[in-house]
Amino acid sequence: MSMSDGTFTWTYVIVALIAANLPWLSERRFFVWPSATPKSAAFRLFEWLVMYFVTGAIGLGLEHQMTGEIYHKGWVFYTVTVSLFIVFAMPGFIYRYDLRRHLRNNRRA
Repeated sequence: MSMSDGTFTWTYVIVALIAANLPWLSERRFFVWPSATPKSAAFRLFEWLVMYFVTGAIGLGLEHQMTGEIYHKGWVFYTVTVSLFIVFAMPGFIYRYDLRRHLRNNRRA
C-alpha cells in the first residue's frame, strides 16, 4: 500500500508542527535525557533550531522518495520554511511562557 503525495504532504506538515512544539513542552534535554534543572530559554531555542534541521532532513528524504531527486532551493525557500516553523512553534511557546502561569494561578484561586 503506497501513500499518495497529498498524504505525504499532510503527514509532513503534522510532523513539522509537532517538532516545532516539542522543545517548549518537554523538560528532557533533546527529549531523551532527564534534566536536574529546568531548561533555559536559550537551550529550548537551540533544541528548536535542531528540530528545524531534523524536520528539513525528513523533508529532503520525502522529496527524494517522491521525485527521485532533490531540487535546488534558494534563500527564499529557507526564509519561508524558518518563518513557517516559527509560526508552528507559537502554541508551545505561548503555553510555556504565558498560558501555563495563568493556568497555575487559576488552580490556586
